[in-house]
Amino acid sequence: MLRYIICASRILASPHPAMTRLLLPSFLVLCTSVLNAVAQSQYLLGLGIADITGPVVETNMMGYASLGQTDSGLHQRQRARAFIIGEPNTPANRVVFVNADIAMGDTGVRRAILAGLATKYGTLYTAQNFALSSTHQHSGVGGYLENLLPQITSLGFVPQTYDAIVQGVLLAVDRAHASLKTGSLSLGNTTVTGGNRNRSPTAYLANPAAERAMYVNEGDDQDTTMSLLSFGSRGFLSWFPVHGTSIYENNTLVSSDNKGMAAYLYESSIEPNAMPGNQTFVAGFAQANVGDTSPNTLGAFCESPGQPYDGQPCQANSSTCGGTVEDCHGRGPGFTLDAFGFHSNEMIAQVQVNAAKSLMGSTLAPVTGSVRSVHVYLDMANHTFTLPNGTAAQTCPAAMGFSFAGGTTDGPGSFDFVQGDNSTSQNPFWEIVKSFITPIPSAAQVACQAPKPILLNTGYATFPYAWSPSTVDIQMFKVGNLVMLIIPGELTTMAGRRLRAAVRAQLIASNIIDNSAYVVVAGPANTYAHYITTREEYAVQRYEGASTIFGPSTLDAYIDKYTSLVPFLADAPTGTPVSDAAPPELTSGALSLNTGVVFDAAPIGKSFGQVLIDVVKSAAYKAGDTVVAQFVGANPRNNLRLEGTFLSVDQLVSGAWTPVRSDSHPSTTYQWTRVSTILGTSSVNVNWTIESGTPAGTYRLRYFGDSKPLIGSISAFTGTSSNFTVAA
Repeated sequence: MLRYIICASRILASPHPAMTRLLLPSFLVLCTSVLNAVAQSQYLLGLGIADITGPVVETNMMGYASLGQTDSGLHQRQRARAFIIGEPNTPANRVVFVNADIAMGDTGVRRAILAGLATKYGTLYTAQNFALSSTHQHSGVGGYLENLLPQITSLGFVPQTYDAIVQGVLLAVDRAHASLKTGSLSLGNTTVTGGNRNRSPTAYLANPAAERAMYVNEGDDQDTTMSLLSFGSRGFLSWFPVHGTSIYENNTLVSSDNKGMAAYLYESSIEPNAMPGNQTFVAGFAQANVGDTSPNTLGAFCESPGQPYDGQPCQANSSTCGGTVEDCHGRGPGFTLDAFGFHSNEMIAQVQVNAAKSLMGSTLAPVTGSVRSVHVYLDMANHTFTLPNGTAAQTCPAAMGFSFAGGTTDGPGSFDFVQGDNSTSQNPFWEIVKSFITPIPSAAQVACQAPKPILLNTGYATFPYAWSPSTVDIQMFKVGNLVMLIIPGELTTMAGRRLRAAVRAQLIASNIIDNSAYVVVAGPANTYAHYITTREEYAVQRYEGASTIFGPSTLDAYIDKYTSLVPFLADAPTGTPVSDAAPPELTSGALSLNTGVVFDAAPIGKSFGQVLIDVVKSAAYKAGDTVVAQFVGANPRNNLRLEGTFLSVDQLVSGAWTPVRSDSHPSTTYQWTRVSTILGTSSVNVNWTIESGTPAGTYRLRYFGDSKPLIGSISAFTGTSSNFTVAA
């Protein structure tokens, strides 16, 4: 209002009063237009980071669904990064996008976060304008999802993991909210070379040739575009599709995979002296249509020592070696450098960092316009709708196909399941056994899911509670000419292209945005409803098609629903979007077979934190060397040390010890080992691989732990190594 008065007063102060009176109405309209344009180019912006790392030992990891992948320590902490965008003069018109270092969004987690936000902020942050997206990394802590199927390998629900994510996301939003101030946004994109690969190329080839020809210059069978929304000097939010499977299934150290690593690398390059998680610059590397992408860019090869096919590419459509999938593994760019994928992880991360830096260093297009959001629930079991050609279509209750159990080249399955086999009799034994796991599918379900041969009829499995979701979150954010499609699953490359194109066309046709409309997909977010393939890819029934749980019309149903909601992104929408009922709450009744920490004890004659194996003191270390110290340990589940650290590398500077590394630096690892379950003893290894450019000087390693007695309270302790020297 003040700016409007100033503008009008300048007009009235004109030295030509007669002319002023004549043109005053036009001048006032001009003032209004100018000031509206200024207002729409300025946004209320907030950014925040917080720690969401759950228990780093004795808990199954989320992503590979491997019972043997129980975490044993920490490589890098998981974090949530919150981005708030609002209209300065209309507080209700704002959105919150959270990019979390987790495998997927979850209905129960989101519900708890929304309850926490309502307690503090009332109706400011709601189901309509809050999105919980994931980096889809596969080396984080598991046990937090609400449905039973993803809980099985974690032996049920893990409250510590759930609580860490909920409280961490709330803290990230609090920090973003506290940092709110006006600023401008800009948008651009670039091509990322060497950042991903299609892991199901034979399924992609089933899409129409004419459609595939439209994308030969855009990565062909994988999207190679990074889209980036710049918050100026405060940070950015980017989208690029690549699976969080750079770190392999044999790893048991909790980490954040390539997108979390990319965020660390970018943020530390801007503020190199800040500890990870304490930066003011926030780098968001969000996931896009990730379904059939892989970071294992060298391709998939047979690891079958002694066999004639050892070292050869896997069989194309079935991803097998000698007829089975177990030996077929994707290889990242640093495959020869370590056995766990840590070097590949950093290389794929750096590719994304380089792309983001090129965009942040260039002139991007300014973003102007209103902020809007829309959210509904959609029950995808037996959802009927009409295709654009007038044909009736229907989704199905959830079911998993045989190829789901075959796994992927990023994480092969077991037994004799393979990808790309539509035969319903490929394994007569499993045809019998599967009926004891989930209900036998009806003829209607078989016909609805065809040509998928059903292995797990999860949509009808409700004991002790629902195995798979039926109701999903459908959500869109509009920030000026940018529209974010918040997706409750993993879109494949072509599925993402179809959905983006359909929504963009509807935005333009509905006069919501002009030809500058820019659409991105983000997910898996809010709900995890597995995969979303095209109908053609579904028919091939590789892993992605077998994991498209709502049947061959899944993508078409999403296209129909998202495009139908486009009018509600208008500046002045009319009516109310149609929504199904919210899904039932399951978390309070979730089962858990995880046992808590009983007690910790130090070996006879020793104390917690005491050094068992000290650092080498006789000679100086140099860059590339690894410094190791072992301590009498205690179970880190006693205290997750959120916003803290289990270790530090300290440097002696001017007579005082200064922490220079934490457990969030990729150069350090924290490894916990149970020595005796009966006696309650354990040990901890603190490792630091000295980076190039590390200043010469005197250093030490420290370990921070918390012990639980059989009777009494948990208490903290510290262990400290001897001093050691790093040479120039």
